[in-house]
Amino acid sequence: MRIVVQRVKSSRLEANGKVVSEIGFGYNVFVGVLKEDAIENVKKIARRIATLRLFCDEDDKLTYNISQVNGEILLVSNFTLCDRKNVSGARPDFSLSADKDTANSLYEELKRILVEEYNISVKMGVFAEDMQIYTQLDGPINLVQEY
Repeated sequence: MRIVVQRVKSSRLEANGKVVSEIGFGYNVFVGVLKEDAIENVKKIARRIATLRLFCDEDDKLTYNISQVNGEILLVSNFTLCDRKNVSGARPDFSLSADKDTANSLYEELKRILVEEYNISVKMGVFAEDMQIYTQLDGPINLVQEY
């Protein structure tokens, strides 16, 4: 799995001209599911997201995780994160991405773990749809992770 975590002050996701999800401060998390991914990858990613310390204390040090600041997550499936690295040519190659059913299942499982095991408020994007995301980045802090 590949993820991009963005610390945000707010974020709103629209699909088909309608607001689908909206969060206050927290994270946008973009998720790319690779062919070889399984539940073990999802558990590692969930733990990483839940324990990242990307929120500042009174000394401006990154001390607090998302639960400690009552932040929210906007979780967005994004197969374009599955681009093959070091491919010649200008056209991206998404052949590493999992099939739709597997990707959606693992994406839904990630949400379930974040909500049920880490008690984090999670809003979702719309799987396999064209989405528009309006975000106020905070920092900006953006992390790219792969498990």
